[in-house]
Amino acid sequence: MLKKTWKKKLLSLALVSTIAVGGISTVLPEQEVAAKGKPKGKDKAQNVIFLIPDGFSAAYATNYRWYKGEDTVLDSMNIAMQRTYSANSNITDSAAAGTAMATGVKTNNGMISTDPTGKELKTILEETERKGKSSGLVATSTITHATPAAFASHVASRADEADIAPQLLDNDVDVILGGGQKYFTDELIDEAKDDGYQLVTNKRELDRVKKTNKVLGLFAEEGMAPELDREGTQQPSLADMTETAIDTLKKNKNGFFLMVEGSQIDWAGHANDAAWAMKDSEAFEEAVIEAMDFAKKDGNTLVVVAGDHDTGGMSVGGYGNGSANVEMLRDVTATGDYMASKLNKKRTNAKKVLKEYAAIDLTKAEVKAIKNADNPASSINQIISERASVGWTSTAHTGIDIPVYTYGPGSELFTGTMENTDLPVNMAKAMKINFKPGK
Repeated sequence: MLKKTWKKKLLSLALVSTIAVGGISTVLPEQEVAAKGKPKGKDKAQNVIFLIPDGFSAAYATNYRWYKGEDTVLDSMNIAMQRTYSANSNITDSAAAGTAMATGVKTNNGMISTDPTGKELKTILEETERKGKSSGLVATSTITHATPAAFASHVASRADEADIAPQLLDNDVDVILGGGQKYFTDELIDEAKDDGYQLVTNKRELDRVKKTNKVLGLFAEEGMAPELDREGTQQPSLADMTETAIDTLKKNKNGFFLMVEGSQIDWAGHANDAAWAMKDSEAFEEAVIEAMDFAKKDGNTLVVVAGDHDTGGMSVGGYGNGSANVEMLRDVTATGDYMASKLNKKRTNAKKVLKEYAAIDLTKAEVKAIKNADNPASSINQIISERASVGWTSTAHTGIDIPVYTYGPGSELFTGTMENTDLPVNMAKAMKINFKPGK
C-alpha cells in the first residue's frame, strides 16, 4: 500500500514541478457554462465525480419532483438513457451493474469486477490511480457492498464482503466512507492507520477532518440509517460525506476520481416504502448539489449521475386512480420498518403509530390489515403507497432503461441510448486516459 501511495505522491510532485519549470501560473476563473453543461474552453476533465442513486429510474425522478414541489437539480442535467442488463440476465443485480459501470465489461449477476470466466477486470478507479490521481468511495450501505466494491475489488461473489474490505485498502483508495465496521478487523484498522488513514466513526469526527489526505470513515456496524431514521444517530448524511470526500481529494493537483452511492433508494424500493424512497432521493440530491457546487467553481470536473437499475417497478399513480398524491409523503417521518417496530405485541396501537409517524388516520380495514399481516412493515408501506398513489410492480429489480445525467467537460460524450459499459469508457475519454475494458 505504501508503494502505491508514494507513486501517486511522486506523480503529483512531478506535475507541480513541470508547471513551475514551464513558468505557468495561470489561475482560471469560473467558466461560463455552454450547451450540455460543458464549461467553455474545457476539453479535459481533471476530476470525475460519479454519483449512483442505486435503484433509481425515471419513475423515481418524476415522483421525487412532485415530492419536492419543484424541478430538481437533475432535471437540467438529463442527457441520455442507459441499458442495464447483465451478461446472464435481462435484469441485472447491483454487482453486475456496478461491474459494468466500473470496468466497461458485462458480467454475471453476483460477480464483482471479474468477468464470467473469473478473470479480474481493471476498473476506472484503478486506472485513474495509475495516472497519479486520488480516489474515493462513499456509500450509505456497507462500503463493501456490491456497488462500491465493484470499483476497487475483485471477488467471485458479492457476498464475500470480508474479502472485499482489505482490497479497498490494498488498492489504496484514499477516501473510504460508509457503513460496514463489522468487515474491518482490528488488525485491518491498525494497518490502515499505519498507512496514513485517519479513522472517523461519527459526524463530529468527520466534520473535524481537515489536514489529512486519507480518510477511513466507518459509521455503522452494517448499513447506515435510512435518511428518515437518521435523526438521533451520530451518523453523517450522504452530503456530509460527499463534501468531506471532495475537500480531501481535491488536494491532489493531479486530480481525483470519486464514486458516491445513494445506496438506500434501492433498499426502499425493495421494501416498496415510498416515503423512504423519496427521503433518500432528497438526501441523494443534496449530495449531487455538493458535487455540482464544486464542479461549477472548479471548471475541470465532470459530474456523472446514473442509477444502476430500477428497483420495485415504481409508477407515478396506481391502484386505478387517475391522479397521484406524492406530496403527502412529506408528512411521513419514519420508514415502515421503524413504524412496525413501534407496534405493540397485538398491534392494537396501529392507528396511533400511523397518526404519529405518517400523519394519516387509518380506516378500520387498514387497521385490520396491519393487525393480521405476516409482515406489518409491508402492510404499512402498502397503505402509505396507496394513499400517495405510488404504484409498485415488484419487490425486486426490473430491467427498464435508466436516465443518465451529466455536467462538465466531456458531457457531450454521453448521448442517446447507451450501454452501462459505455460510462467508464466515456469518463476515461473525458480525462484523456487510455482505458481499454477487459485488457
